[in-house]
Amino acid sequence: MPFTKLLKEILHLDSVSGDESRISAFILQYIVEHKSSWKVIPEIHYGEGFHDNIILVFGKPRTAVFAHMDTVGFTARYENQLVPIGGPELLDGVWLVGRDEAGPIRCMAKEINGNVFHDFPRKIQTGTVLSFEQDIIIEDGFLQAAYLDNRMGIYTLLRLCETLEDGVLVFSTYEEHGGGSVPFLIKYIYENWQVKNALIADVTWVTEGVHFDDGAVISMRDSFIPRKTFVNKIVDFARDAGIPFQLEVEAYGGSDGREIQMSPYPIDWCFIGMPQENPHTPIEKVAISDMESMFKLYQYLLQYL
Repeated sequence: MPFTKLLKEILHLDSVSGDESRISAFILQYIVEHKSSWKVIPEIHYGEGFHDNIILVFGKPRTAVFAHMDTVGFTARYENQLVPIGGPELLDGVWLVGRDEAGPIRCMAKEINGNVFHDFPRKIQTGTVLSFEQDIIIEDGFLQAAYLDNRMGIYTLLRLCETLEDGVLVFSTYEEHGGGSVPFLIKYIYENWQVKNALIADVTWVTEGVHFDDGAVISMRDSFIPRKTFVNKIVDFARDAGIPFQLEVEAYGGSDGREIQMSPYPIDWCFIGMPQENPHTPIEKVAISDMESMFKLYQYLLQYL
């Protein structure tokens, strides 16, 4: 089963949009500690000029894979009010956690007349970030936890590091709250390595046409439409590989792919992820078989695309 100590560690790290420094530091430390055992040691691009984003360049890349590090959450305002970050879904009995200068915070929240309020017994310092309390459950072939969006993408990329020979892996920020990091990242990647293929490693929805245990999801479109000849090529490769996959068509939603499509660079893109239930809640759920399908499909595509 692909559930490891690494996945458990990244599931327990907070990284609400705009506050990704802890997960970024963890990923960098993981890279430093493990890169000598990988098939190819990558160039590592990070630091002040990249904010909390990380770019890994292996060999002679043709394709870049993006996974966002941020999650949904809340910012403390005034008078016990919370302002959503991204689109978190409040469920009854859900705990939020965080920390300010006065100490740790654990509280519940509810929506009243369109605004969200917490029940913490003291004032929470203005600007404090809160996130869902983590509770990981693994049973009957499924993983349930908060922030599988997009720890699944991060985990896939970190596993790819072990055998990747040629490619770019990108850990991006701000995706859940309007984006903003991908435009300068894609500029840097294109101008330095002329990479013309981009894949988005993320999660999508279980729907009437997308099901658990049917494999990785190749999206034909969401609110944005990738170039069909490129998506067709991806589908052909998936068929040749014999890896389980399913096709998705949605009218709504989006990913880092939209910023690639809107960039001034001739870069094809495609979303390839895994189906998930209960998005943006602390009980997001994925099938472990789909995790493996997604990983194997990325391995194959980065070798041949």
